[in-house]
Amino acid sequence: MSTLPNCPKCESEYTYEDGTFLVCPECAHEWTFNSNMEANDDSKVIKDANGNVLNDGDTVTVIKDLKVKGSSSVLKQGTKVKSIRLVDGDHDIDCKIAGFGAMKLKSEFVKKV
Repeated sequence: MSTLPNCPKCESEYTYEDGTFLVCPECAHEWTFNSNMEANDDSKVIKDANGNVLNDGDTVTVIKDLKVKGSSSVLKQGTKVKSIRLVDGDHDIDCKIAGFGAMKLKSEFVKKV
């Protein structure tokens, strides 16, 4: 019986150690023992560009001009975004911005106010 944890991505029991990493041979997911402990908390920590932890309902500011996909407009640096909602995915912030409507942003392009 293996004492290694199951893969956090696909729950495979056939994980193995490769140096400091754990590897799943079925889905090729790699992680460390520390990230496995964080995954067991069932809470993904999302941080802004300065490393501050973001929470649902926070107010953030855009740190650089961002092109709006599917439009010729630009979301300007310094735009305040109120009442954000954190979601899973590549764009991890769901919000509504005046003049633009509902949008998704990446946390790396915002800072907490």
